[in-house]
Amino acid sequence: MHRTTMLPEKRWDVAAEASAENATGQDVVALRAENDQLRRALAGRTVIDQACGMVMVLAPCRRGPARNLLVDISRQCNTELPEVAAAMVAAWEGEPLSRLMQRALGRALRQLYAEDRGCDSPPADEPSGRGRP
Repeated sequence: MHRTTMLPEKRWDVAAEASAENATGQDVVALRAENDQLRRALAGRTVIDQACGMVMVLAPCRRGPARNLLVDISRQCNTELPEVAAAMVAAWEGEPLSRLMQRALGRALRQLYAEDRGCDSPPADEPSGRGRP
């Protein structure tokens, strides 16, 4: 049996007003800052999930390795994960990746394929990457 509980919308307004009356100015500032931080984190999470899905389709791999691939690119490029994910999504939509991200993506894919095969070397038909800057 599925049960739905409806709460009146005004209830949340009353609770927020009661909290605001008891809160100090510092508490309100701290709560607003935390709220902004959580909103940014959720926005970043959306683009990361979208980029993970793209990698899962293209690589093909599961979610864990796809996220690890994005994290690896982020480390190689010294760039935040949401920025890497946004660049990957933009590349899907036609924007070119930077040369640095292209190289990092190539290395991360070779590593992913090597792990999938159970070894630490790149596939035989791909260059090893030695001697390149």
